[in-house]
Amino acid sequence: MPDWDKSQPILEIGNLHISFFTRLREIPAVMDFSTTVMPGEAMGLVGESGCGKSTVALGVMRDLGVNGRITQGSIRFKGRELTEMTESELRRIRGSEIAMIYQEPMASLNPAMKVGKQLAEVPMLHEGASRREAMEMARRFVEDVRLPDPERILQAYPHQLSGGQQQRIVIAMALMARPSLLILDEPTTALDVTVEAGIVDLVKELGRKYGTSMLFISHNLGLILEICDRLCVMYSGEAVETGDTDEVFTRMRHPYTQALFRAIPLPGTNKNARPLVAIPGNFPLPHERPPGCNFGPRCDYFEAGRCDRGHIPMETLARSDRHETRCLRHAEIDWDAPPDAAKAHAPTPPGEVVLRMEDVRKYYEVAANALFSGGETRVVKANESLTFDARESETLAIVGESGCGKSTFAKVLMGLETATSGRILLDDHEIQDIPIQARDTETVKAVQMVFQNPFDTLNPSMTVGRQIMRALEIFGEGATEAARRERMLELLDLVKLPREFADRMPRQLSGGQKQRVGIARAFAGNARIVVADEPVSALDVSVAAAVTEVLLDIQRDNRTTLMFIAHDLSIVRYLSDRVLVMYLGHVVELGTTDQVFAPPYHPYTEALLSAVPIPDPGVEKRRIVLEGEIPSAMDPPSGCPFQTRCRWKSEVPDGLCDREMPPMREIGDGHRIKCHLDEETLRAMAPVFTQAAAE
Repeated sequence: MPDWDKSQPILEIGNLHISFFTRLREIPAVMDFSTTVMPGEAMGLVGESGCGKSTVALGVMRDLGVNGRITQGSIRFKGRELTEMTESELRRIRGSEIAMIYQEPMASLNPAMKVGKQLAEVPMLHEGASRREAMEMARRFVEDVRLPDPERILQAYPHQLSGGQQQRIVIAMALMARPSLLILDEPTTALDVTVEAGIVDLVKELGRKYGTSMLFISHNLGLILEICDRLCVMYSGEAVETGDTDEVFTRMRHPYTQALFRAIPLPGTNKNARPLVAIPGNFPLPHERPPGCNFGPRCDYFEAGRCDRGHIPMETLARSDRHETRCLRHAEIDWDAPPDAAKAHAPTPPGEVVLRMEDVRKYYEVAANALFSGGETRVVKANESLTFDARESETLAIVGESGCGKSTFAKVLMGLETATSGRILLDDHEIQDIPIQARDTETVKAVQMVFQNPFDTLNPSMTVGRQIMRALEIFGEGATEAARRERMLELLDLVKLPREFADRMPRQLSGGQKQRVGIARAFAGNARIVVADEPVSALDVSVAAAVTEVLLDIQRDNRTTLMFIAHDLSIVRYLSDRVLVMYLGHVVELGTTDQVFAPPYHPYTEALLSAVPIPDPGVEKRRIVLEGEIPSAMDPPSGCPFQTRCRWKSEVPDGLCDREMPPMREIGDGHRIKCHLDEETLRAMAPVFTQAAAE
């Protein structure tokens, strides 16, 4: 590539339009999009699913498939027009000058090739390095991305690595050619919050080390604040606001940006006193966009005859030459005015104990050679000594990393698995030994589940109404078909779906609408306990806010016990009454939400809280990144299960953490912690979050 003036933008996109062409019509996916990325700068792209973020990234890579086409505009990389390059010219740039990291790391890794060989291919292909030089470089980059035992990693196949390790290998692969521009498309969405924190630190550190510019795509505004210097907010194919990250977060000047923040569970929001405000209406389909402002039909400040007439351009704000908004009324709106408050609710006092677990354990026996069922049999200790209770009307959150035993506990409670030992009492009736097929109808009705992925839980060949009525039949609800249909329509009302959706097929519904159908089905038998397994993690923030409010409304009306399984501690803080923290099958902390989110912490809880990205520049956070992976439940460490990753271990004398399982002890008002640290040390812990002093 010819010499390039490094004082100029490394990436300059101007008036970009991208469309996808079907047999029926042209579908505009990106319209009038402009942005610049300076050398060494990290630019964030944020917005709901379908807003065009990934399409912009694929446009920069010139990888839009056979149906995608850049119909107008310019993409200049180091001063050279990408839209005019030939395929051979693009091949020389992709991977070496511009690299991309995708959401799912296995999409970038060859499952049949060892990791070292895949890494070595990069310098051999782009720099003509010898195999020995390439392997040495691969080893250095494995160390750079902080993976332990580089020799073992290089000799491993991708499936032998965890999700976080796979993503680190993909990052190493992308950086080995030292690209000038790195595009990251939701690179941490599928990862635990602690792994995500490590990846975020890694990306920032390597960006500084190699001077790499970044285009970081995410719907997580907390991550954008931690990583990016500037951000661009997109809505329905258009950039609607762009500027320095801190300035946009504190002086937002587009109604959509404001609406996004109101739908996020920031510190201070509360399910009763300060509920989240979901964005009204639905995201427009690309071929059904309204005239004028795309956000107009959902905007609190919409003015008929003005906001719906003609194209609305981006406008530079007076205070900053790099802060722009696509809003005609930005100078007229009182941005400091408090929002119209969502309906506040009086706290619902918890009732009697509905569910009690006493020393519940779940072990699995597996063959040492799982492929051929040979060798010595080994035991996987998925759940160890679970003891707690849950009350009527209470929301009990269960948090922890993947592999901590959250889903195993849910399976045992639902009857999909039976407990190895211990007792589970539902209204004083033991159910731990009764598989779901042997449970009576009343027990099945009493304990229901809302799953993480709404796409996989509905029958694609059955209408929405029929699926809910089928649940009513199984639960013995309604004496006649007509009675069941009326109850089904009432359930649609309950989850705030139009009654005409009863005749729709699942494919005709959005993700949030499908999740509401799942909730309606779970409550069809007036469930006493609902286990919600990551029910909003696959949804956009505004949709998640609406679905969460539906769950809470139904809980208030029915006095349901909600057991909310999650790794997102922001939503946990917002909606839970009590929090149960699990690690490697053990309950390590249990208390009210206020107790768990303030010192004293279990050391693992402290690290979990530190890993949560918070989209608020006014909140200061201590950084605690956990080193190492979660040990295997087949071969847990001796003593305390967390001792291999604990930063407080040196505070405990005589190697006690290595030798003995710590006791679960109460430190006041029902707050229990399983840890060897003495109470004085626990109470002296500093808060993870503090509010920055006002200037």
